Amino acid sequence: MKHYRQSIRLRNYYYKSQGLYYITICTQNRELYFENNNVKEMINNQWQELRNKFPDIDLDEYVIMPNHLHGIIVINNVDRCRGDPCGRPKNEGNHKGYPYNKKPRLGDIIGAFKSITTNYYIQGIKTNNWPGFNKRLWQRNYFEHIIRNQKSLDEIRKYIRNNSFNWDRDRNNPRNWEKLLNNEKSFVRK
Repeated sequence: MKHYRQSIRLRNYYYKSQGLYYITICTQNRELYFENNNVKEMINNQWQELRNKFPDIDLDEYVIMPNHLHGIIVINNVDRCRGDPCGRPKNEGNHKGYPYNKKPRLGDIIGAFKSITTNYYIQGIKTNNWPGFNKRLWQRNYFEHIIRNQKSLDEIRKYIRNNSFNWDRDRNNPRNWEKLLNNEKSFVRK
């Protein structure tokens, strides 16, 4: 019997479409791998590098937290690399062999980011004694939200900007899990 995972993506939505996508990517088991400034810098560099790997995207607000990343990815409608405006031959590929004239899906972009950062992290384990991880650096999936209007964009940008200030109360902070569990129990009626 095959195992099937239920998709959390919007059914019948074309994730290559022009638009703004708010994403959250968490580390496996929400481990605090990004507390180290060198690790955080590597994650930041690879996030910025996505623009070079995928010429049809832009990056908006983002924040790297100790165990997750929030960001806004903009997929543009402009096919900048058809022909030769990017200075690359049409048949030359980018990460994972995607042709430059073929638009990646949002999942392709996130998958490439996870793969590249995992490889760099493994190098950091070997050369800089970064904490090891069990099987996966990142959770298997990611959260995404299609941003449909300016009000939503403004609220998400504000949330991202303030996220690091709210880390002490963040539900993704494992140091808060015991407190959150105790608070949930206090609300249960007998």
